[in-house]
Amino acid sequence: MLRVVLDTNVLVSALWTPAGNASTIIDLILSSKLIPCFDQQIIKEYRAVLSRPRLAFPGNQVDELLEEITGRGLSVTVSPSTVSMSDESDRKFFDAAQYCKAYLITGNIRHYPKDPLAISPAQFLEILATDTE
Repeated sequence: MLRVVLDTNVLVSALWTPAGNASTIIDLILSSKLIPCFDQQIIKEYRAVLSRPRLAFPGNQVDELLEEITGRGLSVTVSPSTVSMSDESDRKFFDAAQYCKAYLITGNIRHYPKDPLAISPAQFLEILATDTE
């Protein structure tokens, strides 16, 4: 089963656009077709961002999503890498993906070092469709 690390922007997109690519990825996690990988820093960021008042996501919706991710996923402890990052706050996602040998799914590919596993939600779904044909 494929492992994935989701950048926070993927969760925001999934909650904003229930019929979009990010939401499809969440559905694949909920149906146990993908394993989300995370560390406690990632979960802390998910909660902080998804709970921002300006996003106005219902608290119970945020709680349920995070419970599903943590309940179905793989919690890891990762040491920070020394890879050059354009946005230091994204290091935790990159490092978790490298540690888990997982796809890093993000809407901000330019924030990450060039890596064939750092891809957009649309690119990930294209790869998944090709693998199942």
